[in-house]
Order: sequence, then structure tokens, then C-alpha cells
Amino acid sequence: MAQQHLDPTDPAAGEVTGDALAAYLRAQATEFLRALRLHRETGGHTAAGGAEESVDAARLLRRSARRISGSLHTFRPLLDADWSEEMRQELAWLSGTLGLEHAYEARLERLLLALHRLSGATVLPAHAVDVVAAGSRAAGAAPAPLKAALENTGGPANVTATAERGNLTVGAAKAGALLERQLTLARTRAHSTALQALGSSRFHAVADKVAVLASEVPLAPAASTTDLRPPAAAAEERLTAAIAALPLVTAGHPYNAEALVHGLSPDPAPHPQDGPWHQVRLLLRLHRYAQEALHGGNIPVDVRLLAAGRALNRHRDASEAAAAAAQAARTPRIAPATAYALGVLHADQRHEVEAARFAFQQAWQKRTVGTP
Repeated sequence: MAQQHLDPTDPAAGEVTGDALAAYLRAQATEFLRALRLHRETGGHTAAGGAEESVDAARLLRRSARRISGSLHTFRPLLDADWSEEMRQELAWLSGTLGLEHAYEARLERLLLALHRLSGATVLPAHAVDVVAAGSRAAGAAPAPLKAALENTGGPANVTATAERGNLTVGAAKAGALLERQLTLARTRAHSTALQALGSSRFHAVADKVAVLASEVPLAPAASTTDLRPPAAAAEERLTAAIAALPLVTAGHPYNAEALVHGLSPDPAPHPQDGPWHQVRLLLRLHRYAQEALHGGNIPVDVRLLAAGRALNRHRDASEAAAAAAQAARTPRIAPATAYALGVLHADQRHEVEAARFAFQQAWQKRTVGTP
């Protein structure tokens, strides 16, 4: 697989030193403080509680926190070691805490839309009605593949197909209600946790440190003469090495039976095939942040890099949605039709995982040596 290597003459003819890193960190700290001010002005609500402006503010907080934390990790030799490590951990905690609520909301929406697409059921929880309507408009109300396949079967197999379709339609409503109860509860808890975090002394300590960072970056003594490009190149090399180690042979099969069987097993542990892909997603993000620091935040648009990132985001979303469906299917004493619908939903999301892996592979293979 072709690999991209950093052009030693980019982004400028001379060295890009710690001063450029300091400017990038100050800019991100300023964005963090601006988002925090907006969050407070809109009432300090998060997604479950309030205005769209507050949701955007929380998203911007996560965005800047991720960039500061990622840059502290990549360029730690140029920074005060104790300060950068503590700061990185605290910002990672904040970003993760603020992101949970949105993740549960998006997961529920994804699963309810998939249930509707697979079954064609019209009897869904109240929350799902709005979600399905919005999804149908966005998708142009395209026929559901599974539904169409069941309707077009003929001969003796048609009886079995009709029965399976009936089970799926009956179970979809109850499966949707079960998923809504479980994920809404999880989202509510995440909302409470986020509010508590934003009001905690721990968060105020982080905000104070970011405020100091906006004006003063604790660089190492030799940072002003140290080139940023070697650490950035090391981040890229870690990414390409992780991609080269991906289980593309196993994941490349159109039907990955091992992935399906594991997800439906009683073991609630994360899927073993997903871990390396999640790690690549993290490393790709670190690579992007390193490039932003090199270019002062004005990184040239790389369409293929964006496509690879979107594929990995889709992989993460489908993987977590499949795990949620499998977890719901383990609920004691649920009806067989409900369990059947959740099993079909789980299989659908695992196929989405495989499709995302294929899309990533196609996007990344288009990257050639020397691509800017």
C-alpha cells in the first residue's frame, strides 16, 4: 500500500520551530475560551437540555480540547514535560465527558433509522417518528434493501420470507422502544455527568490553565530552535504503520461471519476486530492536528484524507451501534420477535462496519507518495 511521506520543504523553506507550535496552541486556547464564554452565555446547557447555540458551544469546546491535547502528545519533546502530560490528560477527560451525550443521541438515531429501513415498520417510539421522517426526507425515501428483497422473493420460499418479514415488523417496534429506553437513560446520565463536570473544581482548574495557555506556552528551553517536522513525521509514520497492520484480509470479506458471531455471543466485551481500526482513527486525527500546527492552522485541503476520516468515523459509529443492538438483545425475558429484530439490526450494523472498512481502504490507497 502506498504511503505518504512528509515533504521536508513543506510548509516553508526554513525550519518550523517551537514558536509556530506556541502560536497554534495559543490560537486553540483562545477558541476554547471563546466556546466556554458562549456556553455560559447560552445558559450552560448541553444537548439534552437546551439551545442549539449551547450544543454548538459544547462541540467547539471538545474540538479545541482535542486539538490542544493531541498537539501536546505529538510535540511533547518541545514542551515542559510535567505540565504537558497533566494538561493532556485533563483535556482528554473533558473532551470524552462532553462527547458521551452526543454519542448516545447519535447512536439512538442511527439504530432507529436502521430499524425503519430494514422493516418498513410504521409503529415506532414517539422519538423515532421524527427521526425516521427526517431520515426519509434526507435519503429521498429510498426502498429498504431488506424489505425489497423479502417482497420480491417468489415460490415456496415466499412463505418463509413473509413470516420473517412479519417477525421483523412486529419485533421492530418493541426493539425500537427497548433501544430508546436504554439509550435515553444512558444519554440522560451522560448529560448529568457533563453538567457536573462543567461545574466542578476540576473543570475550573482546566479552564484556568487554558486561559494561561492563551497568552503563555510553557515551551522547553530548546524549543525555539527545534524543528517541528520530525515529530510530525513520526506521527505520520505511526499512522501508516498502524494502517499496514490492519486486518484487511479478514475485514475485506463481503460477509465476515466471525465478526457477526462474536457480536451476538454472551460476551459483552468490545469486538476484537474493531480495536485496530479505532486506533487508526485516533492516529489519523493526531496526524491532522500535527499538520495544522505545521501550517499555522491553514492546512491545505486533502480530499482523500477527509474521505478516509469520514470512513473511520462511519466505522466507529456502526461498530458502537452494533454493540448497542447486541447489548439490548441480551436483555432478559424479551420477546422472540424483539430478539430477532435486534439480531437483524446487529447484522446490518456489522455489515456497515465492513462497508466502512472497504471505503477507508479505497480512500487510503489513492494516496500516493508525495501527495501534498
